[in-house]
Amino acid sequence: MAEAYPWQAGLWQQLAGRAQHAHAYLLHGPVGIGKRALAERLMARLLCQQPQGLDACGHCKACHLLAAGTHPDNFILEPEEADKPIKVDQVRELVNFVVQTAQLAGRKVVLVEPAEAMNLNAANALLKSLEEPSGDTVLLLISHQPSRLLPTIKSRCVQQACPLPSEAMSLAWLAQALPESSEQEHSELLCLAAGSPLAAVRMQAQGVREQRAQVVEGVKKLLKQQISPSQLAESWNAVALPLLFDWFCDWAQLMLRYQLTGDEQGLGQADMRKVVQYLADKAAQPKVLKIQDWLLQQRQKVIGKANLNRVLLLEALLVQWASLPGPR
Repeated sequence: MAEAYPWQAGLWQQLAGRAQHAHAYLLHGPVGIGKRALAERLMARLLCQQPQGLDACGHCKACHLLAAGTHPDNFILEPEEADKPIKVDQVRELVNFVVQTAQLAGRKVVLVEPAEAMNLNAANALLKSLEEPSGDTVLLLISHQPSRLLPTIKSRCVQQACPLPSEAMSLAWLAQALPESSEQEHSELLCLAAGSPLAAVRMQAQGVREQRAQVVEGVKKLLKQQISPSQLAESWNAVALPLLFDWFCDWAQLMLRYQLTGDEQGLGQADMRKVVQYLADKAAQPKVLKIQDWLLQQRQKVIGKANLNRVLLLEALLVQWASLPGPR
């Protein structure tokens, strides 16, 4: 059974406690807050033959079939490969499932994640099923970036925002999830994960804190001319490009903010505060704006899985970064 996260208690009561369910829900919010678990929990509740209060019983035939992944009235639509689009042929298979009669004489439930992975043809193919699903069918769409969805998709769903948990609640949960780590490490991980506790756990497993320390040290050496852009670019082979561009975009934004406000409390995480302040003091604002614009453009390409030469891209970034200090 899907895990019930403490920050979802109120949202769960609101969803599972409905006397009558909508034909389609769009669960949207940041990555790493448990939207998939919430959807799977609701799916189990909707398919259960003997629900107990707000939860599935876990013992009936439907619950056993769902746990085994063989429930005939359950359909999960995901990309065939990680980071690939959901294709129109996959959605047509879903549409065929929706028009069939439920085999266990109950509901049919469809789960789609991430909904924004559907290409245009796939999204259009889903519209009819969203508007007029056959029989007692409930579609659960999960989206990490709802702005990428067609307005016609969103308008046919009950949109349910899944907000970030509070910092205190996230830290309390991380203390249990990562008992080997210190409170300081929990805080750093949560900050790196933009407040998403499940993403923080994944980052810990991937060694992101150590990668961040390596990148920060490299940036400091670059500015001191102790290492060349090409050497530094090659030394970051183990660090994911999306992470690198997230960090550099964040640092550029913090520089601009400091240049505009002079607020020393808004310089970001402790590991780069002095560097951000130094660059903000030494770099001309048009130059910072120019590199921020370039970073945002390249980040979109990285997220979109464009065919990029990694080393050349990072070299271009680091050459520009090293040239930031100069006449204002």
